[in-house]
Amino acid sequence: MCSNLPLEILLIEDNDQDAELTLRAMREYNMGNSIVRFFDGQEAMEYFFSSKSDCIDIPRLILLDIKLPGISGLEVLKNLKNNEKTKSIPVVILTSSTEEKDIQACYHLGVNSYISKPVEFDSFQNTMKTLGMYWLLMNRAP
Repeated sequence: MCSNLPLEILLIEDNDQDAELTLRAMREYNMGNSIVRFFDGQEAMEYFFSSKSDCIDIPRLILLDIKLPGISGLEVLKNLKNNEKTKSIPVVILTSSTEEKDIQACYHLGVNSYISKPVEFDSFQNTMKTLGMYWLLMNRAP
């Protein structure tokens, strides 16, 4: 750990509206004192795997969209789960995709949970509340 505040949630989301809804919901329910957003898979890969990544804050939870520009969420997930330093970090796919092939691919790569983003605002808020409560308060990570 390299900073004074632990990194709670790393959000990897290219859609500004979805990111804002997620951040707002998590903060409204006091889930995650420290939330960092990356806009694409390239930022995530550089954060975790560049030569400058010796001193990084490991998040308690990664929320990852699979439909990202450049390096896809599937590629990010694959790299996270195949690396000794990052494989135990819980990764939740948070995406608009409900395609069975995406779900299967994510679980094959080791995702911890796959959640399709609800379209309605209230449902989205409730989903974020439940997700945050489980992964940040109830779940016991190594």
